[in-house]
Amino acid sequence: MGSFSIWHLIILGVILVLLFGGRGKISGIMGDTAKGIKAFREGLKGEDEPHATDAKPLPKDEKDKARS
Repeated sequence: MGSFSIWHLIILGVILVLLFGGRGKISGIMGDTAKGIKAFREGLKGEDEPHATDAKPLPKDEKDKARS
C-alpha cells in the first residue's frame, strides 16, 4: 500500500518529459497545428471563388432551342 509500481513511475516520467523536456515543445506543436488548420481553411476558400464566376445565363433564343 502506498508504493508506486514501475508503471506509475514510467507514466510520471513521460508526462514530465512532455511538459518540461524542451523549450517550447508544446507551444511549437500547437503552433504547427494552428498553421495547418489556417492553411486548410484558406484552401477551402480558394476553391469556391472561381466557380461563382463560371455560370453565365443563356440568351433567350438558345434557351428556347434547348427546350425543344
